[in-house]
Amino acid sequence: MRKTILDACCGGKMFYFDKHDERVLFQDIRKVSTHLCDGRSFEVNPDIQADFTNMPYEDKSFSMVVFDPPHLLRNAGKSKMADMYGSLNEKASPTGYQQIKYGALYSDWRDMLAKGFKECFRVLKPGGFLIFKWNETDIKVSEVLKLTPEKPIFGHISGKRSNTHWICFMKEIIKEESR
Repeated sequence: MRKTILDACCGGKMFYFDKHDERVLFQDIRKVSTHLCDGRSFEVNPDIQADFTNMPYEDKSFSMVVFDPPHLLRNAGKSKMADMYGSLNEKASPTGYQQIKYGALYSDWRDMLAKGFKECFRVLKPGGFLIFKWNETDIKVSEVLKLTPEKPIFGHISGKRSNTHWICFMKEIIKEESR
């Protein structure tokens, strides 16, 4: 079966009903197998290990792209507990359970996310859908949406504090000019 959905940064596939869904190509830059501070096992085991800012797929390859990039700032200058977030030094590997589960953003986060949006739309077929998930713990969704010229169709806020946004984009279908 040809995979028609790309999850550009799948992480632990936490919101999937079927973590082995044959329709989805699971991609992440990380490959991790560890135990979190509460003893639970956690694994990032993508089908393809690749960076969402430079993906190895042809243009217009997928009908749907899921884009759930890291949302926690690595060096926010905040006094977050080290056991939760790990070292705030950008050169150190993430060690805190939040950054192990969700990844981490660095000082170049705007450039990284802008490149990620561009790549997601590049590999998306015309008429295809981009499902974007963002948590506003450190950065407002309005700031992130400024990083793409594409306009969302609709969104929904969820989570305990109503700070997780699910946003749907549709790639424009460009009609060929009449000859």
